[in-house]
Amino acid sequence: MGDNLMITDRDLFRSMLPDRDEMSSILLMSYSDFTSIGKVKNAFGINTVEGVSFFPEIEPITPSTTLSEFLQESLPLAVATGSGKARSELIISPVLLEVRKHLERQISLFSGEDFTVDPARGLSGVCDFLISLSPELLEIEAPAVIIVEAKKADLKTGIGQCVAEMVAAQQFNEARGQAIPTIYGCVTSGTQWRFLQLEGTTVTIDLTDYPLPPIDRILGILVWMSRIPPSFDR
Repeated sequence: MGDNLMITDRDLFRSMLPDRDEMSSILLMSYSDFTSIGKVKNAFGINTVEGVSFFPEIEPITPSTTLSEFLQESLPLAVATGSGKARSELIISPVLLEVRKHLERQISLFSGEDFTVDPARGLSGVCDFLISLSPELLEIEAPAVIIVEAKKADLKTGIGQCVAEMVAAQQFNEARGQAIPTIYGCVTSGTQWRFLQLEGTTVTIDLTDYPLPPIDRILGILVWMSRIPPSFDR
């Protein structure tokens, strides 16, 4: 009787466990689950180099009158509102659109687009902003070159997620035969910008927070990162 009771208890315990499909969904992660750089390093064998600027001397780019006038109105509103959505819509998006305009619309910009690359490894979810060297607009085409993660305040909290999305961009490009040597990333509140670079398995994190305003330096950096590599055949 004891044996029967033991079996019954075991069966009861098993019946309370999720089935295999449910367990799989529980175990699956997304970009937002990479809440620290340590999680990304452990998951993908990433090495980090901190505090090193990877920029050459970059010429600042004077913004268009349209962008200057828009930011004059939108910056105080975005800062006063304080929400991440306001900062994305009123600061970050207009700046990235200016980059595309400066490059004669030969790149594409995506906002809030699903960028699921490898769900089993947690490379799934939505990117705040993604720039591709392809001019096509209907869907993301390789090569993806810049990932921008928007954060309301503490930029450090977005670094792990941004790096995970950069790894996804690297894999996305390779899977489509459009690998490029460098993927760039940025974590920004709109008024502060921090830049990252992924080459192979090494991520370089420039710990300098670049302020906006002034806008000309940020534009210069973003345009430089969006340049087409000499070896890339569009």
